[in-house]
Formats: sequence, C-alpha cells, structure tokens
Amino acid sequence: QVQLVESGGGLVQAGGSLRLSCAASGRTFSTGIMAWFRRAPGKERVIVGYIYLSDSYTGYLDSVKGRFTISRDNYKNTVYLQMNNLKPEDTAVYYCAWSEILATSPQSYSFWGQGTQVTVSS
Repeated sequence: QVQLVESGGGLVQAGGSLRLSCAASGRTFSTGIMAWFRRAPGKERVIVGYIYLSDSYTGYLDSVKGRFTISRDNYKNTVYLQMNNLKPEDTAVYYCAWSEILATSPQSYSFWGQGTQVTVSS
C-alpha cells in the first residue's frame, strides 16, 4: 500500500522558516512528479511547487519563488519543502502528491498525503 506522509508543519512567526517532509512508503518513487500543494482557508487547493524525480528539476508558484525550495533524498524516499521568510498568506494545509506527469490540477495526482498545517502569525 502506497502512503505519503507529511510532517514538519506548525506555527511560526512571519519571517520564520519551516521544513516540511513527505515520506513515501510502499513504493519507491524514482520517476514522475512530486508536488506540494496548499489549501488556504476558504480557497481551493493550488500547486506550490514540484520536483521531477528523474532529474530533480524544480518549479515554483511565483509568490513563493526565492523563498521555498523543494529537494529530495532518494535513500530516504523523501521529498522536502524548505520554506523561508514565511508570510501570513502562506498559512494553509500543505500536501504532497505524486503524478506521472506535471500538472497543476489536483485531479491529475494519484497519491496524496494527509496534509500538514502551517500557520504563520503576523
């Protein structure tokens, strides 16, 4: 059974940092896309960034470029989201998800984690 488990969320002041982890089990993800989504209160789930598992190429939402970094550890079968200079508008539930192809639509992703809450206070 494939599972994605996020961890690392919490409460942080504006300007602070958090590192989220997405640990995969039940399967080794060496191809496809691992993406991070977030859903802010009252809003739809949106993609924050992604990483190609074949070559670690990454891409980001414009509003997080320069502040967020996605990386991976193949040995641990884990993907990370390093979030620096956090802003109150980054407050959301963050999810990792896997897809065979790059897509912005959540419906394209086959496997999802349960989500982890990130709250940024002003």
